[in-house]
Amino acid sequence: MIADNPRVGFFSRLAQPGYFLDWSRHMILPLAALCAVFFALGLWFAFFNSPADYQMGNTVRIMYIHVPNAWLSQFAYGVMVVASIGSLVWRHPLADVAAKTAAPLGATFTAIMLITGAIWGRPTWGTYWVWDGRLTSSLVHLFIYLGIIALWRAFDDPVRAARPIAIITLVGAINIPIIKFSVDWWNVLPQPASVIRAGGPTMPAAILTPLLVMFGAYTLLFLVLHLAAMRTELARRRITALQARTARSQAGTPA
Repeated sequence: MIADNPRVGFFSRLAQPGYFLDWSRHMILPLAALCAVFFALGLWFAFFNSPADYQMGNTVRIMYIHVPNAWLSQFAYGVMVVASIGSLVWRHPLADVAAKTAAPLGATFTAIMLITGAIWGRPTWGTYWVWDGRLTSSLVHLFIYLGIIALWRAFDDPVRAARPIAIITLVGAINIPIIKFSVDWWNVLPQPASVIRAGGPTMPAAILTPLLVMFGAYTLLFLVLHLAAMRTELARRRITALQARTARSQAGTPA
């Protein structure tokens, strides 16, 4: 088999769903355990070992949930973009599976980001929502996710759906830099980047440390859920193919 041939390159072996199912089943449990450790540490730091902000008070603790979800909102879409390129250029058999399963996760992280942002905004800015560049583009980001999810469900054959949805995903990626640079381009309520920036983080270590731990926790959560979702999608496709083959066999139609 290709997956067992040492002369075949890593990416060629990775393209085989059977090889992916083999190695991913060993990864989920350790990643889930590591994720739980990161969450335990991050929440302990966030609620018991980090100071309140001198302006926002304890409201600043919402940041430990809001900011990592904002990161995952864009990271998940980045995974979809890479998978879409793999589907269009290299016809990678796992690319459309990765793109399809990342969309609901990205939509969930985006929704949590918007909800926690509204909760954070009310005591901080005096309002739950304003139609500025950052908030509006983030809402558009959620609609793009929901539109892509709806498109996947509109097709009976996911293989046939992969190419047009990959193109739409790449077009939708134009919203990512708009979200990122909206604080620089327009006068918006959300503050500029204070963690990932050219001059280095501007936060004190007591706040930055739990935030980075929560970044790691949420990233590991995404990896665990994405691997599990990809495995489920592959199993679903295999069952669908077997059902179609059985139906053709019973109808006397050649497979």
